Amino acid sequence: MTRIAITGHRGLPPETRELVDKAIRAELAERADAELIGFSCLADGADTLFAQAVVDAGGSLVVVVPAQQYRDDLPPEHHSAYDELIGQALDVITLDYRESTAEAHQAGSERMLDSADELFAVWDGKPARGYGGTADVVAVARDRGIPVTLVWPDGAQRD
Repeated sequence: MTRIAITGHRGLPPETRELVDKAIRAELAERADAELIGFSCLADGADTLFAQAVVDAGGSLVVVVPAQQYRDDLPPEHHSAYDELIGQALDVITLDYRESTAEAHQAGSERMLDSADELFAVWDGKPARGYGGTADVVAVARDRGIPVTLVWPDGAQRD
């Protein structure tokens, strides 16, 4: 069994989304010989690309919802993708936070790491723009000794 969590940037430009999607799918294909369980908070961007790739690969999706108001704070244009993927989840774990804060997001990421054997990080290698960002999650994974696979293909850019 392969249990992988995701962290990564949101607001990726369309060209970067395509590059990242291909790179995530290639990484998952390398692990195709094992039962796959993917952990995601389903934020727009890397989280959703990963979750869809897990489902498309025949894996099981576990969604960690950081807060009761989490979906409401995601961009409205992302709600349909969020709803579709959460509907396909093997399990949904909702944390006790009410508001969708940076602390809740970090707690959601750490909850994923509690169950993961590996972390995929769609990361440009730069410091987090705020608490709970990709760099913070990568640091926690490394502190815990969880292997981190960096996914930032050539030509990828952030806003």
